[in-house]
Amino acid sequence: MPKRLTFAYGRAQVISRTFFLLGLIALLVITVAITPSFPGLTIAILGVVLAAYFLLFTVSPLITQHWVTRSRLILRQGWYFRAVIPFSDIESITSADDAGRTRVPLGIHRPLGQPALFVTGGRTGLVSVRLRRPRKFWQAFGLSATEIIFDVTNREGFLAALNERRASFPPVQADRAHAELRD
Repeated sequence: MPKRLTFAYGRAQVISRTFFLLGLIALLVITVAITPSFPGLTIAILGVVLAAYFLLFTVSPLITQHWVTRSRLILRQGWYFRAVIPFSDIESITSADDAGRTRVPLGIHRPLGQPALFVTGGRTGLVSVRLRRPRKFWQAFGLSATEIIFDVTNREGFLAALNERRASFPPVQADRAHAELRD
């Protein structure tokens, strides 16, 4: 049994962010073109900010995937979201398409009044993980959630692999500090 299985997620969010970034660049170019003397330092600073945005929010989601290890589920979205969920903290895992959600937000989103955290890059292949107790997520401004809804491109394979891993014997726990952080 491999130590870690990887599962990709949707890329619709990356496409929308790319178009948003292209719109900002076009607006910047038009502003520079019609302004008689636009400061070079301002252009350089805006260029660095747009490049950082492109790297963090457009490129990094393309190189990360969700992981299923022997003892935990690791959800990732770019370099800005990572949640490590031990199997013992998971109450249930189901397909979320039948949950009756009409509009699934893209990205990291925690609607007020709902105990669900959305970690989505696309709107298909949704999976819902219900936690045994509420957990706070700093990426959602410290709000707590009892359900995490995320997407994977191969939902049936993901659910089968996760159920197989959960049914197997749990790994031996080491008697050392922070053993839960290792895998």
